[in-house]
Amino acid sequence: MADTGRANVNTLEPFWMPFTNNRQFKSAPRMVVSAKDMHYTTDDGRKLLDGSAGMWCVNAGHGRAKIVEAVQRQVAEMDYAPPFQWGHPAAFGLSARLATLLPGDLDHVFYGNSGSEAVDTALKIALAYQRQRGQATRTRLIGRERGYHGVGLGGTAVGGISNNRKQFGNLLAGVDHLPHTHNLSEMAFSRGQPKWGAHLAEDLERLVALHDASTIAAVIIEPVAGSTGVLVPPEGYLERIREICDRHGILLIFDEVITGFGRVGETFAAERFGIVPDMITMAKGLTNATVPMSAVAVRKEIYDAFMDSPAGVELFHGYTYSAHPLACAAGLATLDVYAEEGLFARATELAPKWEDAIHSLKGRSNVIDIRNFGLMGAVEMESRDGAPGARAMDVFMRCYETGLMVRQIADTIAMSPPLIISEAQIGEIIDILGAAIDATD
Repeated sequence: MADTGRANVNTLEPFWMPFTNNRQFKSAPRMVVSAKDMHYTTDDGRKLLDGSAGMWCVNAGHGRAKIVEAVQRQVAEMDYAPPFQWGHPAAFGLSARLATLLPGDLDHVFYGNSGSEAVDTALKIALAYQRQRGQATRTRLIGRERGYHGVGLGGTAVGGISNNRKQFGNLLAGVDHLPHTHNLSEMAFSRGQPKWGAHLAEDLERLVALHDASTIAAVIIEPVAGSTGVLVPPEGYLERIREICDRHGILLIFDEVITGFGRVGETFAAERFGIVPDMITMAKGLTNATVPMSAVAVRKEIYDAFMDSPAGVELFHGYTYSAHPLACAAGLATLDVYAEEGLFARATELAPKWEDAIHSLKGRSNVIDIRNFGLMGAVEMESRDGAPGARAMDVFMRCYETGLMVRQIADTIAMSPPLIISEAQIGEIIDILGAAIDATD
């Protein structure tokens, strides 16, 4: 009889963990075995306050009964439906709900299973759209330094975090990058959007002049760059990017895998900044991370361009698990929870308290910057000579030992708590993190 995984359940070696120091972890594992509301429980029975919403994704908190029950009902009724040439009601129902929440004329949704798939889908749609409208020379894609757009081939190519790229060679041809917006000498300890830096958007005009606008299909950026350590856009920067794209016929894609679904106080950061991009990628908070799911929202003009093609399949792209019934059930229930509990408005209400709390850490030993926007925040530590990342890793470990889950990104501690967090729990996060920083040389 085949081994179904019951044997050797205590063996850690076979699992090659993603984005993890496998040797270090397997020598001293950090195991979580259950989760509810604002806390994880470890395998030794300790409670961990979730300061990172898992990985930026459990926006409504853990173990929400309405979402769990919706998934249970769906799996009992229909576990799977093929998305090619077949449909099921929840896929259309979720798309209609999302269309009412999206800004401007973004009113059509294409589904994947992860943020990485959403990004690669958006890039492919951009290239296909340019061909569809007779602009086949537009094949160049522009990302940004320190940007994170998942780990697909396309997303890695347009991404700008060097460690995510250096093992994989040239990836895609015809990709360029804008400079990132982080400048400690001008921006350190800014509250919300920095005042300095809008001029950095002008580098897009340089790339247009270098490559010629007729070769550029799309620009993809995160409104707030999360996985690189919460880099907040300078005032006027995103508006200027939109203007330049409009002038030169370039599509603008907002990667809102992290910023979507209340993280910055609105459904999407596009609304918060008052900008309508041509596409939005989303995942994470779409289903409260209960079931993997992602989506790309496109403007009506983009969808209609494909519908003007000859009869037949309009876009030769998709996934076996696009609009999976369980994911759709989780998505619909998640949107209900957000609406019924007013969680996006709650995030807006808590944001100033979060800002004051996190900036209270200014002046602690080795803290060189603090950044925040919505319910996102980062505390950057000065790197030790010859050991980048080591100081923040020590802080991360002390937080774990004293009951707090955070994200460690190089020498930055990043946080994005569930939107159900209380003011007292914000204080608890800051107390634990502050003590961990004080205990770290």
